[in-house]
Amino acid sequence: MLKRFLAFSVLSLLAACAPKRIPGTEIVDNSDTRAILGVMEQYRAALEARDAQAIQALISPSFKDDGGTPSDPSDDLDAKNLGAYLERIFPRIQGPRIELSVRRIQVGDNVAAAIYYWNASWRMPSLHSRAMKESELEQMILRKEDGTWKIVSGI
Repeated sequence: MLKRFLAFSVLSLLAACAPKRIPGTEIVDNSDTRAILGVMEQYRAALEARDAQAIQALISPSFKDDGGTPSDPSDDLDAKNLGAYLERIFPRIQGPRIELSVRRIQVGDNVAAAIYYWNASWRMPSLHSRAMKESELEQMILRKEDGTWKIVSGI
């Protein structure tokens, strides 16, 4: 009986020492992870709203993205050309629906990596008569700049 009580006590203490998690995830619940999730939700909402200015406000001045083709610089995006690219592409897209499921966030010294799965659907009548869909596992890199998390890559 005493052994059971001691084992239960040890397990209770270990459980009490475990970090608090965001409900429904394995993500540690703290101010940084909450802020990062907030940035990612703002990004998702801005995509659905086709709001290039809102996305531009979320990115770092050092933002860079290779467009999925590291060896082809012709489709690279950075903080200077992202706004123009989005202003050009958004009018051609109809009814975008985006779901982001954040799987993991690792926070370091003013830098973080968020692994997320996204499902997107949209219509682009100039290219296809049918709705288009895409799903992918991605990584977004963020940096804390002047107390605010900004996207460095991975959109």
